[in-house]
This record gives sequence, structure tokens and C-alpha cells, in this order.
Amino acid sequence: MLKAGVFGAGHLGKIHLKLLKESSKYELVGFYDNNNSHAIEIQNTLGYKFFSSQEALLNDIDVAVIVTPTLTHFEIAKKALEFNKHLFIEKPITLNLEQAEELITLAKQKGVVGAVGHVERYNPALKSVKDIINNPMFIETHRLSEFNPRGTDVSVVMDLMIHDIEIVLSMISSDLAEVHASGACVLSQSPDIANARLVFENKSVVNLTASRISLKNMRKTRVFQKDAYISIDFLEKESEIVKIDSPRADEPIDPYQMTLTNAEGETKILHFEKPKTAMNNAILDELENLAEAIHSKRSPLVTLEDGTKALKVALEIVSKIKSQLNYSGN
Repeated sequence: MLKAGVFGAGHLGKIHLKLLKESSKYELVGFYDNNNSHAIEIQNTLGYKFFSSQEALLNDIDVAVIVTPTLTHFEIAKKALEFNKHLFIEKPITLNLEQAEELITLAKQKGVVGAVGHVERYNPALKSVKDIINNPMFIETHRLSEFNPRGTDVSVVMDLMIHDIEIVLSMISSDLAEVHASGACVLSQSPDIANARLVFENKSVVNLTASRISLKNMRKTRVFQKDAYISIDFLEKESEIVKIDSPRADEPIDPYQMTLTNAEGETKILHFEKPKTAMNNAILDELENLAEAIHSKRSPLVTLEDGTKALKVALEIVSKIKSQLNYSGN
């Protein structure tokens, strides 16, 4: 078992503490939080061991799980790497690209494994269709949330949209050619709603919308590719596939099959599928995926490089919105 320590004991940090304690792949050593009174209260009520310094915890663990505000990711991760520890960092990986690239370089030098917490990659709805997605031509994503003051210190791009950015980058095997974006600050000093259009060199197009001022929650992605349409509902953990086939010339069309005829007179047969989804705990899965990667000496599902690519696109979107709104935040 790998010895793990958690850095940051806020809402998400406590979830990681609980899951690491339950995991068969880890031994939870304890946690560090810079709020001593809060940390002592957690130690007294939940029983997790509190370490009063980062260094003390790093000396006793194999894996550092960093669940602190983004502003502190780089400092803690760099120190963990200097102690030769494997890394799990919540998204976004760091505040800027220079920090992320330095972590990648240092991790390679130390020969340790690093993963970034883009938890939606472990959503069962996505997992049920990921092998079917092939050369998408157009992808549309909507990630809408009701307003919650937590997380509004950064734009909705870094808070919500970055989930979908990382997912679509994993689906499209092409370099990004163009980024267009707009947004609006409604309740916060940073954008609460944003839309981005990504155009790739292979002509694939992605349209992303994120909002944290919606009346209802929605997390949906629609993928359009040759002869197929795929719908992914991350919130309900369901997916649907519509496959489009041409009928065989030597076989009559079944009158009970659903068909469409285009303007050129070509008839297409529609096949509907609703893949079964196996319910899971995505946060536990991503933590255990890192453990498996460490033991097998392979890359985790979402590497430091993957997290950095998503950050790069997110920062470019933020930059476009800043120019539009003439504001100075993240």
C-alpha cells in the first residue's frame, strides 16, 4: 500500500481524506492545513492525524494529494517533488503555464508519477462511450450551475469550463488553430458566464458554454462524428448513441426501422443505443488510477501534461474574455 497525505482540508480535502482512508490501495497517514484551529477540529472530530508542517507530512508519505486553492498548488507540489513524492493535484494544475511546465520538468527529473484531478474523465457516462468516439467533427458542451459563492474568486472558465476543455482535448487528435471567446460578469468580479469556440487544424470545431448563474444544473456534451451522434449527460450519468448506416443494396429496408432520407434521396437507417453505465465514485477512481500507475510504472489517465494542455487553452480563453470585458482577474 502507498502511504498518502492530503494537503488542504477544506470541503474537497475532507472528501479525499475519507476516500483515501477507505481505499485498499492507500494507507492514509494524515493531512496538513495552514488553518491550525480548523485542522485540530478535523483531527478531533474525524480522527485524521494533523501534521503541523508540510515537511513533517512529506517525510512520512509516498504520495502527496494536493487539494488546496490553486494559488498554492505550485509551491506545495514543487516541495513534494523535491522530497521525491508522487503527486495528485486538483484541477487546475497551477495558476500559470510556467509553473505547470516547471512541475513537469521536475517530475521527470525525479522519476515520479503525477496526476491531475480532472474528475469527469472518470464519469461512467463518458466511460461508456469513450471507445466509440472517433474523429469528432463537432462537439458542443454545456456546464451550467446554480450560483455558489465558493469558487467565484476565479472566472467560470477556470472553475467549470476547464473540465470540458480537458475532455474535448482528449477526444480530438489535432492541434488547436483558433480560439474565440466571450463572457459576462453578472454577480462576481470575474466572469460568471462564458462561451468559447475552438477550431482545430483538422477542422474539428468545439463550442463550450459554462455558467454559474443558472436556474438549474446541467452538464451535457454532444459529439457529432461521421455516421454517429453521441450524447453524454455527466450529471445524470447517462449516455445515448445514434448510429447512422446506409442500407445494403441487396436487402429491403425493414418497415419498422427508423429511417431518414436526405435531400439527395439517400436513405439512412438509424440505430439507437443506451449503453449501461456502472455507478462509481469518480474521485476514488482517479486516486486509485494513480496508485495503479505508480505500481505498474505507466502514465495515469490524466497526466501533468494533460492538465497543462487544458490550462493552456483555459488561459487563452480567459485572455480573450479579458480583452472583451477589459477586466484584470483570472
